[in-house]
Amino acid sequence: MKHTKLFTAAAAAMALAAVLMTGCGGGGDKKAATASSNANTKVKGDVMVYTSIYPDILDKLCKPNVAKELPNLKVTWFQGGTEKVKTKIAGEIKANKVGADVLMVADPSYYLYLKNKGLLLNYKSPNLKDVIADKDPDGAWTAVRINNMIIAYNPDKIKKEDIPTSWADLTNPKYKGRIAMPNPMLSGTAYVAVGALADKMGWEYFDKLKANGLRVEEGNSAIQNKLLTGEYMAAMILEENILKLQETKHEPLKVCYPKEGCIIINSPIGIFKSTKNAEGSQAMVDWWLTKEGQQAVTAGWMHSVRGDVEPPHGAPKLSTLLPNAIKIDWNKLANEEAQIKEQFRVRVMDK
Repeated sequence: MKHTKLFTAAAAAMALAAVLMTGCGGGGDKKAATASSNANTKVKGDVMVYTSIYPDILDKLCKPNVAKELPNLKVTWFQGGTEKVKTKIAGEIKANKVGADVLMVADPSYYLYLKNKGLLLNYKSPNLKDVIADKDPDGAWTAVRINNMIIAYNPDKIKKEDIPTSWADLTNPKYKGRIAMPNPMLSGTAYVAVGALADKMGWEYFDKLKANGLRVEEGNSAIQNKLLTGEYMAAMILEENILKLQETKHEPLKVCYPKEGCIIINSPIGIFKSTKNAEGSQAMVDWWLTKEGQQAVTAGWMHSVRGDVEPPHGAPKLSTLLPNAIKIDWNKLANEEAQIKEQFRVRVMDK
């Protein structure tokens, strides 16, 4: 398939870093904004969105902002982890009755799968010109938020010399029985992390993690709480979880950006071809890619796909992380999902 080049990390790194370093225009045209606002009031009907965005971010940022910007559009949201959403959609595809109009989940490889199945509507938003992250050349999807998988630790609970600096550190015996990660069978970003690290460091890396007592948790809350208590010395987790705790709870958790590279996940938005409200769905995509829509993304501690939006509070600019980011084979993740998950299950989860 020709879309394989889309998720080339080096190309994305150069494009994004170049724009972020040179800076984008940010003044904004008041007349254009007014015209856009007037157009938004004309958008009507119902739209169903399936998303993996965390419930609190969905309730506090997504729903009110979308309701404000698209006041005559009735938007219904189904929220669940990426794997839960994928399971729901699989059943709907089998029944030939997909319930979603718009999809916003965290596994880019899933959009490649859906495009291969001919299930996504090609739509090129006028705001794509401002998107400097990955996007499909036909318009089947575009990145809408960027999630980083990193290592977190609690400096109040471990010695300074024990602070991790790399993915390889997690195999060190000094962390034995006190390391964790989310379950890739339930989390799309964890699945991406497994695939990326297996390619970068070999499946033997996960053998070593298991031998070192890696714990696989169902959710991020358990990981965060056990980092706070000191039960875990270090854990793989999304950067946004730690940034949120730092800002809202003033917790002491810190982020390690591993020296081998972060796992940078360009999470997309797309429209199902079966939508009964293409105009409303397209308006949703358009809004999320505006500067205002992307500021809602960064307010949720995720990185923007635009170069004219500042990073989330407490995070470095993405341009500083991109050059060393771990390369991800998105097509492999799309085509070999069952095999990758089975490898992880056998090597890590089976007793």
